[in-house]
Amino acid sequence: MKIIIAGAGEVGFHLAKLLSYESQEITLIDINKDNLSYANDHLDIKVIKGDVTSIAILKEARINVAELFIAVTSSETTNITACVLAKQLGAKRTIARISNSEFIDQKDEVGFTKFGIDELISPESLAAAEIELLLNQYGFNDSYEFEDGALTMLSLRLSRTATFVDKTVKEAAQVFPELHFVPIAIQRFGTQYTIIPRGDTQFKEGDKVVFITSKGGDEELFELSGKVKTELKNIMILGGSKIGYKTTKDLCNSKFNVKLIESDREIAYELAEELPNALILNGDGRNVELLDEENISEMDAFISVTGNSETNIMSCLVAKSRGVKKTIALVENMDYYQLSQSIGIDTLINKKLLAANNIFRYIRKGEVVAMTKLNNMNAELLEFVVNSKSKITLKHIKDLQFPRSAIIGGVIRNGKGIIPLGDFKIEIGDRVVVCCLPRSITEVEKFFF
Repeated sequence: MKIIIAGAGEVGFHLAKLLSYESQEITLIDINKDNLSYANDHLDIKVIKGDVTSIAILKEARINVAELFIAVTSSETTNITACVLAKQLGAKRTIARISNSEFIDQKDEVGFTKFGIDELISPESLAAAEIELLLNQYGFNDSYEFEDGALTMLSLRLSRTATFVDKTVKEAAQVFPELHFVPIAIQRFGTQYTIIPRGDTQFKEGDKVVFITSKGGDEELFELSGKVKTELKNIMILGGSKIGYKTTKDLCNSKFNVKLIESDREIAYELAEELPNALILNGDGRNVELLDEENISEMDAFISVTGNSETNIMSCLVAKSRGVKKTIALVENMDYYQLSQSIGIDTLINKKLLAANNIFRYIRKGEVVAMTKLNNMNAELLEFVVNSKSKITLKHIKDLQFPRSAIIGGVIRNGKGIIPLGDFKIEIGDRVVVCCLPRSITEVEKFFF
């Protein structure tokens, strides 16, 4: 697939890096020579220096044969303009990164597709939505919803009190036959290896296990994991960035009590006017005395989304030391992901990874409607739509000869989530959620062509 990426900033470079691993034909365009030099030295891609809204530059990049054009510069105006031009010059599909969440909220009314923009993504909105989902799924480290929660991906680390520790997957299924969840990936404690579980795979203390659940499965899973469920109500947010603003606004609408700390006085005053249902404080959130004065120990969750990853990590550690139940830190460095559990922070989120996950489904074969990479695990979760030509239809799952490094985690039929067993038959129109290791992606895609 020929893919053109406009913008070699953090999101653009990260996308180019991930896509180059997939052996895609990537062209990266940017006006900044230094950004391109770094990308050219570290990635097997083509780079072009120039204005992404220049018709001549787009033609030089061979936009007429591009299957995907992704505009992720820091300017949403530039991204929108570039996508409109790219579509008119022959690009099959275009994606624009935007920062104004109103565009996404009103995209059907405005009709961006009429202008030539197929998809809008906002890393800030994606991060805010991820935070809200994590708070609603307290007790789990990662979460992802398919079809408004018909199926949900949840991950947790097994404590010794978890009911299914030392049992195999098959034994656990026999003991709890009526449950609405299934394990789809396991990472052993202290390793970086991802296992796609089979019937004889044993759950062990310290495992990070990813599950797919249907409605009600999250409650059952929480109970069996040995955790005590408490309601999250009081939230403290550090940083009045776009993510901080959007998260605060969304959480206030969901009836959370929110305190937001912002170090810039002018920004703090603006936020106070725009967010009347939140308590806005002007101060340095790195000041432990300030956090104590604002009763951080009484908070149910602490979310740090300043522009500095180290500040976010350290402030979350302070919150943990004060007994805060849930901590979430925004980080830019992907290497920090491997540290999250070992240093005691519940969840790290990364805008680049969220944006990449959102875009990745467009390069997968078959009709992929949702896709996410599992945090700090070498596996992907994909949602395919089954059509009349799909090889997977009208066969029992146990007879499919599905690759061992992949697993069908759930099926959505007529809006209802189902955890399928071996005798289940997949029908045309079903949405199938699959977890697979990178080496089996090509083989899995063949079932859904």
